[in-house]
Amino acid sequence: PLNNNTPASKTMAAQTDATEKDLTGILLCAGNPLLDISAEVPMSVLEKYEVNPGDAILAEEKHQPVFKELVDEYQVKYIAGGATQNSCRVCQWMTGVPGATSYFGCIGDDAFGKQMADEAAAIGMNVQYLVDPEQVTGTCAVLVDPTGERSLVTNLAAANHFKATHLEDPAQASVIEKAQYYYMAGFFLTVSLPSIEAIGRHAVENKKLVMMNLSAPFIVQFFWDQLNAAMPYVDIMFGNESEAEAFGEKMGWGKDIPTIAQGISALPKASGFRGRTVIITQGCDSTIVAKDGEVLTFPVTVLPKEKLVDTNGAGDAFVGGFMSQLIKGEPLAKCVDAGHWASTVIIQESGCTYPTECTYA
Repeated sequence: PLNNNTPASKTMAAQTDATEKDLTGILLCAGNPLLDISAEVPMSVLEKYEVNPGDAILAEEKHQPVFKELVDEYQVKYIAGGATQNSCRVCQWMTGVPGATSYFGCIGDDAFGKQMADEAAAIGMNVQYLVDPEQVTGTCAVLVDPTGERSLVTNLAAANHFKATHLEDPAQASVIEKAQYYYMAGFFLTVSLPSIEAIGRHAVENKKLVMMNLSAPFIVQFFWDQLNAAMPYVDIMFGNESEAEAFGEKMGWGKDIPTIAQGISALPKASGFRGRTVIITQGCDSTIVAKDGEVLTFPVTVLPKEKLVDTNGAGDAFVGGFMSQLIKGEPLAKCVDAGHWASTVIIQESGCTYPTECTYA
């Protein structure tokens, strides 16, 4: 006779184990690891350093004193950051499977670097930092103005010294081999295009999936050649409305977001087995998705203004939430829903941080 005495809990446990096993090492992210030095500041600080609200810029000579000024004169929070690492952390938090995500980037041999490594390991991320003892770990001044808008001034430091040779190291090569999905923010284009191309070629040869982010208007404006070199490998491109507009301007496509999203989606691809999906978030306005010649619109549930703490990490969180469902094989609508949910959680916290428990269902 059939044995029907298998306890339901045991069957469930077996299924959970199988899922966990399948997800270990499934996502590899590569980018610029930065320690965010975040503080609430008056508008006068932005004016002093010629920073516009909502900016994301690389620090020039005139910006260097801002880091010390924040630490000396304001209440600062130190948070493990960098756009790609933020998305990776959110994805890891929502996935809840230890070691589901891995991360590459370059840090210095210092306290800031160690703090980031410890934070990442604590949530189950497999960090494989390249440590450059001659550089200090990169930092990002996060200026949160009285409206809750965040402006970012980045001093890349060690993050700027990532080398593609790191990918050839046996430990890193096995991480690349195991992963099925790859994510790199556009910011990484300023550091190591050869690394992006190497991962892209591997993904094409093995029918794996590559995701990227436009990241900031300056990437489109000043790193156009690098962006174009990486674009053929990109299966899913994320961005926000200001980045999409910069792209539209560069291509002469105008300012209509759906048109721009479709245009990016139709750019040449290195692989013929899957079209490019383009996902443009617009803050509290609907998210636009261009896929297979169609444009889809996903409304956002708007958070009451009094609940907004700061917008730092909202876009990164969207990507992290999206990826947490994508790697499980969930459909597009579910991925976008998880992205919206993650963004809403993050903007109610200071910086790209989140509660201990993930309640997304």
